[in-house]
Parts: sequence; C-alpha cells; structure tokens
Amino acid sequence: QVQLVESGGGLVQPGGSLRLSCAASGSISSMNIMGWYRQVPEKQRELVATIRSGSSTNYADSIKGRFTISRDNAKNTVYLQMNSLKPEDSAVYYCYLRNVLGNYWGQGTQVTVSS
Repeated sequence: QVQLVESGGGLVQPGGSLRLSCAASGSISSMNIMGWYRQVPEKQRELVATIRSGSSTNYADSIKGRFTISRDNAKNTVYLQMNSLKPEDSAVYYCYLRNVLGNYWGQGTQVTVSS
C-alpha cells in the first residue's frame, strides 16, 4: 500500500505563491508517476501536473508558465511550486501516485486565492 501526505496549502493573495509538498511512503516502487490534481465543489477533479520517475513532466494548459512540478526521488516527495496565483486556482489539491500496483490519492489540501 501507498500513503500520501500533503502539506503546504493555505490562503494566499492573488499574484502570490505557495509550495505544496507530498511525501509518499509504503510500497511505492521506483517506477511511478506522481502528480497533482485539483477539484472544486460540484466540479470534476482535473489534472494539474504530473512527473515521472525520470522527471519528465506534463502540465495543464491553465497553469503552464506559472506552476512547476518537481520531485525528490530519494525522499519520495513531489512538490508543486505555484506562482502568480489566481482566484480560479482555488481548489482542493490532491497528490497522486500511480505505480504497477495501483493508483493512490492523498487526502487533499485546500488552496484559497483571495484578497
């Protein structure tokens, strides 16, 4: 089993920055994809960014140029650096991991962008 523990969410003003972290533990496997999804009430969960073990990345168009995903394989941790935040970025952000055994989700961390 895999456990994902997220941190770094909170309240930030428009134009500000936050850095989310997600630490994975358990039967992770060295071959995996980690990433971030986000969801607002009554909406579908949407992809934000993913990163493979070899550090190749994929981003949603809505956040390209503003967010950066990275990972520390030694620490089994993925990060999401969020800059130039907009109110429409407000959502619950979920950490995600996919390996040969299954798909795993974190508990979610709230990001609110507001004045």
